[in-house]
Amino acid sequence: MSQTSDSCLDKWMGREALAEAMIPVIGRLYRENNVVTSIHGRSLINKSTMNILKAHRFARRMSNHELLLEETAPLLNALSELELGAAAIDIARLTEKYRAEGNGASLDEYLRSELAEIVGKRGADDRTSTDVVLYGFGRIGRLLARILIEKAGGGHGLRLRAVVVRKGADNDLVKRASLLRRDSVHGSFEGTIRVDEEANTITANGVQVQVIYSDNPATVDYTEYGIKDALVVDNTGRWRDADGLSQHLQSKGVARVLLTAPGKGDLKNIVHGINHRDISDDDKIVTAASCTTNAITPVLKAINDKFGIIHGHVETVHSFTNDQNLIDNFHKGDRRGRSAALNMVITETGAAKAVAKALPELQGKLTGNAIRVPTPDVSMAILNLNLEKGTTRDEVNDFLREMSLHSDLRKQIDYIDSPDVVSTDFVGSRRAGIVDGLATISNDKNLVLYVWYDNEFGYSCQVVRVMEEMAGVNPPSFPARDVIAPIAVLETAGA
Repeated sequence: MSQTSDSCLDKWMGREALAEAMIPVIGRLYRENNVVTSIHGRSLINKSTMNILKAHRFARRMSNHELLLEETAPLLNALSELELGAAAIDIARLTEKYRAEGNGASLDEYLRSELAEIVGKRGADDRTSTDVVLYGFGRIGRLLARILIEKAGGGHGLRLRAVVVRKGADNDLVKRASLLRRDSVHGSFEGTIRVDEEANTITANGVQVQVIYSDNPATVDYTEYGIKDALVVDNTGRWRDADGLSQHLQSKGVARVLLTAPGKGDLKNIVHGINHRDISDDDKIVTAASCTTNAITPVLKAINDKFGIIHGHVETVHSFTNDQNLIDNFHKGDRRGRSAALNMVITETGAAKAVAKALPELQGKLTGNAIRVPTPDVSMAILNLNLEKGTTRDEVNDFLREMSLHSDLRKQIDYIDSPDVVSTDFVGSRRAGIVDGLATISNDKNLVLYVWYDNEFGYSCQVVRVMEEMAGVNPPSFPARDVIAPIAVLETAGA
């Protein structure tokens, strides 16, 4: 083995040691201070040594500077000494700010200044707790449960209290727990799950969830289970208008309702990042629109603000869903009776029209259609746009990459320019949509964009953001302002 190889291995082992030492610090900040740490939006809570190393590697795409564990490890240790109150802290962005704006101050001095409003408050959390009920426990319901359990922290913010389903069998509770524990697409649940059949509860990572059997949303008495002023998240899709969804409000203990599908009538269709500030305290029923609407609306807003959109067509290549038949059989919908596992199926999508509910300036400017394909998750939207201002492929890609890094839409828009990525690479993405820069086509005022999206998990993350907005439980976020760094020309896959 050459000296160079020895040197590489020694360096790697040194980085492993630093990452290992970070894990208990990250855990203490979370448990004792209600501080959630992340690297450019990627949570570090309950992550392995390898995941922490990969998160640092991922940060290459954000600036010309490598994110070094030699910088982030001391920063984490310094944070742990400040007796912080509840917050969300992006250690990558905080490191960049200190590097750019420290002006000779010690790390401790800089952090005390930057985080002044939470220093010395040791775990103090001004957020009220909001009880959450999941009405339905299918694909989206179980992913919402995973995310809410992951974010449970010290019990502040959103608290998953109950799941409501129709009883399917005598061993229904055990089967529900098993589906939460194992997922063919998203992998195993990270943690432990136990079932109490006598109490009819599922306890996951210490979060006790009451399972309630009912087929009538108007007759459940949630107060019997100690649940009050709850936010009910209806993920059944059974009711989509105000009349149907208002049945939930007739049950004792319910304050508000969120639908995980496009709403009908005058219901507000909310795409977080676009119009979430339109939610008022008077809104008792809100919808989180569709997965496709969430994926394309942020990208469309960015392009419309920069270049102007005259009109466009949205074609979605969408993974099959539970609404389709596994093999050919009767279905009330056109074409959906044909086997989802064997066919590409042309179907309709309301996403193009639904965009205008969140982004009124695009009213009447978009058409849309959809093709269901034999994949279980991750879809793609192809945006064929006619612009007011001419542009180039490089200009558009640079702009969208910048939006994904440093704009108010960075939780919604991601960007990638690897020549080797395929749909499965985006399973588990927490962004609403990911622009594939290498597929961009620009011919002056004609622009074609390809946007990947995890139509299950990415959408569920958007739903949780809307829930947090409705409940008013977002913790303070640091750094409050970004340092805008030059964009590095780096391949972004494999981070």
